[in-house]
Amino acid sequence: MSEEGGRVFFTNVRRSLEVEDEIRLTSVGVDIGSSTSHLVFSRLVLERLDNRYVVSERKVIHESEVLLTPYAGDATIDALALGRFIDRQYELAGVDPDAIDTGALILTGVAVRRSNARAIGELFASQAGKFVSVSAGDALEATLAAFGSGACARSIRESARVMNIDIGGGTSKIAVCEAGEIADLTAVDVGARIVSFDAEGRVARIEEAGRRFAAEVGLLLDMGGKPDAARLNAMVERMADRLFETISEPVLDAGTAALLRLDPLRRGRKPDVVSFSGGISEYIYGREDRAFGDLGPAFARAILARIKTWGPRIVPSDEGIRATVIGASQYTIQVSGSTIFVAPQDVLPLKNVPVITPDLPLDDDTLDITKIAAAVQIALRRLDLHEGEQTVALCYRWSKSATFARLDNFCRGITAGLAKALDRGLPLVLVGDGDIGGLIGIHCLEETRLPNAIVSIDGIALKEFDFIDIGALLETSGAVPVVIKSLVFPGSAALGRAKAGAAA
Repeated sequence: MSEEGGRVFFTNVRRSLEVEDEIRLTSVGVDIGSSTSHLVFSRLVLERLDNRYVVSERKVIHESEVLLTPYAGDATIDALALGRFIDRQYELAGVDPDAIDTGALILTGVAVRRSNARAIGELFASQAGKFVSVSAGDALEATLAAFGSGACARSIRESARVMNIDIGGGTSKIAVCEAGEIADLTAVDVGARIVSFDAEGRVARIEEAGRRFAAEVGLLLDMGGKPDAARLNAMVERMADRLFETISEPVLDAGTAALLRLDPLRRGRKPDVVSFSGGISEYIYGREDRAFGDLGPAFARAILARIKTWGPRIVPSDEGIRATVIGASQYTIQVSGSTIFVAPQDVLPLKNVPVITPDLPLDDDTLDITKIAAAVQIALRRLDLHEGEQTVALCYRWSKSATFARLDNFCRGITAGLAKALDRGLPLVLVGDGDIGGLIGIHCLEETRLPNAIVSIDGIALKEFDFIDIGALLETSGAVPVVIKSLVFPGSAALGRAKAGAAA
């Protein structure tokens, strides 16, 4: 601890936060994708705002080299080669792994589907408590790319409907942003590295989507063979057609629909603005002209030509290939109110619990159990948490009176929406911003007879994409400390930076 100008500083998240005014952290973001892998190291400065710490400064201290994700002969990710690369990036950054306070480890695209994806996560086992995520499903990856690329911020700044198209090696993610929020999203199995080649132009790897597209245009793809150039170009054009149809058409051809990894985009007006992120964006914006043994340059030209004829203005993104990983983690902390309920007490502490913020219909005099449950399930699906495989913290904003009937319908609606997780025996974690946590917790236990552990706290402000740690009860106050780890996106910090735009 040191003192400068009357302020008290510390750099260890294990310290008591009762008197310190500022926190300084070292953060790392790691993105292991189907095509490339890379890291970003950052310094974060957080300042106390009432009882919450907010990021006041974010400085990137090292952007790693970009590695073509290494694969072993059996098409699994080469964990040893990847580990050596990661170790080297720590050395180049001049950062000791033990000095990392927080971070995000994200397995994206086809990489998360590899049979040894868990082994990749185990590369970081010694720091497991410090990372907020170990994989990104399609919906979450689309959302991360939309925020990291600056598309969401642009939708506020320009009062525009902004579509971000994140094209990677194995998949493409599309997100539509309005007023700083994700209005719609989807993902499709189209990417630049669904077929890759060695230095001699011979086929080195084929993904299932690559086989499907090749079959559509009559292209013969054999490992070690050299494909016909004209038919390979026809395949790239077909890939661009399928992606463009996903983006622009309200009704999809059966072949395109079969490639979707999420529900199709809903009918809506054409976006005002389109931005690109992911590896292909580097070609679209003229930031990269080298070829890496895949379809990247040709695919970039094909999809850009189609977007130009569509009409929306094409703008440079704040981040391209690093859009998903640029958000590492920010630590904030709050202390709950004292009107809370925890049973049994040994359910705490809880670590790295993702937050959902469903749009709950709580303004009605009579609360609708079915509508509440449906809103919870929509929020779970939005963050790829709908299978109920992990504990989530449901954040709500109570309104109006707390009559028995309203409390009862609320509790029953929430537990119905979270049924998959609760049926697995996971705890119910509720977080409110008022002072009703105790009543809701007691009601869940005594009236709805919920057999699960219950943590119902209040006085905490959360948002979607937060992850929280809830500590044990403080003996002196009966409250609990809550560490909030929010994904940090560059947003306005990237404004004004010179980036090449798309060709006119």
